[in-house]
Amino acid sequence: MEIMESGAADTQQKHEEKYQQQTEEKHFHVLAVDDSLIERKLLERLLKVSSYRVTFVDSGDKALEYLGLLNSIDNVKATSSSSSSSSSYQSPRQDQGMKVNLIITDYCMPGMSGYDLLKRVKGSYFKDVPVVIMSSENIPSRIGMCLDEGAEEFLLKPLQLSDMEKLQHHLLNSLEHSCERIDKSLNTDSNCIAVRNKSNSNHGSVSRVRRQMT
Repeated sequence: MEIMESGAADTQQKHEEKYQQQTEEKHFHVLAVDDSLIERKLLERLLKVSSYRVTFVDSGDKALEYLGLLNSIDNVKATSSSSSSSSSYQSPRQDQGMKVNLIITDYCMPGMSGYDLLKRVKGSYFKDVPVVIMSSENIPSRIGMCLDEGAEEFLLKPLQLSDMEKLQHHLLNSLEHSCERIDKSLNTDSNCIAVRNKSNSNHGSVSRVRRQMT
């Protein structure tokens, strides 16, 4: 009897873990960057099979614009080129970036390459967001260069459904980083409230002492 109850409990636990995993996957948001419409359609099919929410753009510049980094970079250049310039650095749209759990980008694109996009992302507020590079060319030096710059994976085209399974680990890590940032923010706010309350309490005590003295 005890063995049957134990087996039923294990089965229920597995169902709960699977349900929790599916729920988490629905909250994963992938930013996909590829200049090829055919490749974007293929990637869309693969990612949506995994229940991920996907945003597609066709260039590195549009990816930076979506993240709110394009204007920030332009402002930095304008500020450094002229000391009398009134332009000032503006932080990226953090609320937008918090919604992106992973960036997957093609390596070879007109204008900004996937490697350049990788460097921009890793040098910004979004450095903790995993970046995966795709390419149809298996060039070891290129793969090593991207991995050294901070890419989580270098996938060879055409992509397979098994490649999407490799992304899950990085998505979970990204979700954990997002939760840590939120927790730190909440802790900071709580500490500020506590300091203000303590300050107000001390101010009230001083006022009462002064009234008693008078």
